[in-house]
Amino acid sequence: MKHAGGGRWTAADVPDQHGRIAIITGGTGGLGLETARVLAGHGTMVVLTGRDPAKLEKAASLLSSAQPGASVQTAEVDLASLESVRKAAAELAGRFPNIDLLINNAGLMFPPYGLTKDGYELQFGTNHLGHFALTGLLMRQLLATPGSRVVTVSSNAHRGGRINFGDLNSARHYRRMAAYGQSKLANLMFTYELQRRLDAAEAQTIAVAAHPGTARTDLTRHMSTLSNAAMGPRFAPLTSWFVQDARTGALPILRAATDPAAIGGTYYGPDGFAQLTGYPVVVTSTTRSHNRQAQRRLWVESEQLTGITYPV
Repeated sequence: MKHAGGGRWTAADVPDQHGRIAIITGGTGGLGLETARVLAGHGTMVVLTGRDPAKLEKAASLLSSAQPGASVQTAEVDLASLESVRKAAAELAGRFPNIDLLINNAGLMFPPYGLTKDGYELQFGTNHLGHFALTGLLMRQLLATPGSRVVTVSSNAHRGGRINFGDLNSARHYRRMAAYGQSKLANLMFTYELQRRLDAAEAQTIAVAAHPGTARTDLTRHMSTLSNAAMGPRFAPLTSWFVQDARTGALPILRAATDPAAIGGTYYGPDGFAQLTGYPVVVTSTTRSHNRQAQRRLWVESEQLTGITYPV
């Protein structure tokens, strides 16, 4: 595919998406809303999900204003509650017998120690288990749709991540960055294991992953005041080498979601220094993320913790 901008993949390279349905978690702002904006502009019916009805309504209104004629729907889901995930999945499955895209984008970064409604550490429970559950519950609708994709958003933070099977809840020792790294590593391991299962089932659905580099979004709200200020737009001329705006940060997600050449199990990220900023290309992840034994173990643990099994 010839790309706009002298060979760099941009939003202009998104093919026509008319007739496709995309469900985007964390669709009320940041990367999720930016991804939805571009997809809607190319004809996708986008379904924004989030836990705050007021924010959902505002985001849908913003999208509809920015993209006249866009098809936008919403669904309330709290990924930190398996009951909420089950309820939302049942509603979505009822609304959409076929789903083309599930974009697992919502995330929580560096909060103080806390637990989900089901008693799991907030970052692991929300970023990984919530998405594991939602994907499993919508898998039949995805499998029924040739060319469908599951796109899961990971992070450079996976590089420092380790899956602590002896203490997945970080109950004995909680460090915010370590717990976040574990959840983002889990996102990748989930993608790779899911793709292997889809291959074994000879499914026409693929699982891909992406990360935005360092993007300027409200995900950083739990960081220090100084760090947030440094990452803000005011200092953009000084920090552009390691921080980019949400519009550019969303490009790897959009490429994973729409590039006709995408292959299952691929990971997209920025092409710049240390994958911090830049245009989307295929990138590598750590050796640890490719440990098949650990991937299978995480999958089994996730099934047990969520009570959800997959039809593949």
